[in-house]
Amino acid sequence: MPWLDITGWLGSALLVYSVMQARVLRFRVLNLGACVVLIVFNAALGIWPMVAMNVALSVINAWHIRHLVSTRADHESYAVLEVSGQDAYLRHVLRVHAADILAFQPDFSFVGDDPSNLSFIVQRGDETVGVVLLHVEAGTATVLLDYVTPRYRDFSPGRFVWRSSGVLAGRGITRVLTSPKMIGAYYQRLGFTPRPDGSFELAI
Repeated sequence: MPWLDITGWLGSALLVYSVMQARVLRFRVLNLGACVVLIVFNAALGIWPMVAMNVALSVINAWHIRHLVSTRADHESYAVLEVSGQDAYLRHVLRVHAADILAFQPDFSFVGDDPSNLSFIVQRGDETVGVVLLHVEAGTATVLLDYVTPRYRDFSPGRFVWRSSGVLAGRGITRVLTSPKMIGAYYQRLGFTPRPDGSFELAI
């Protein structure tokens, strides 16, 4: 198969694969890659309207990627809202994402009316991007759930609970312990200390 045909098929396959992504940043990056490949393909064939379209899409994707990356660690882009463990919207979010939650935290269990439990919803604008549920005893917060919705899984919005919002220190919490059974834990890159049992610890 000539290299030009391979390039065209590669660009088309990458384009299709990109629109299958739930994660917003991953979608933009893959879509940008597909557009670049298709620019080369269409330029080689002299199909200039398609070149122009893919150049425009590349600029749009690059702009969105820059915006997403520049705000991923910006605490002003996120709001950490404390809610009741029996809050109707919190229960709705947990119910809608129940299967995905168990896939990442198979030991998840939460009692909404336990006064020792704290519940936080992380918002980006009007969109819910994460949920953090904690059990607190003697200044130590044990993570019952640290969930991120698929669209924002490249951004780790839970960091705003641990580092930026001040909500834990304001509650007298001095230490955070995570579940050793959480799959794909991201805590070490946020400054948590690994423990022998596979959990992580953070001093506030």
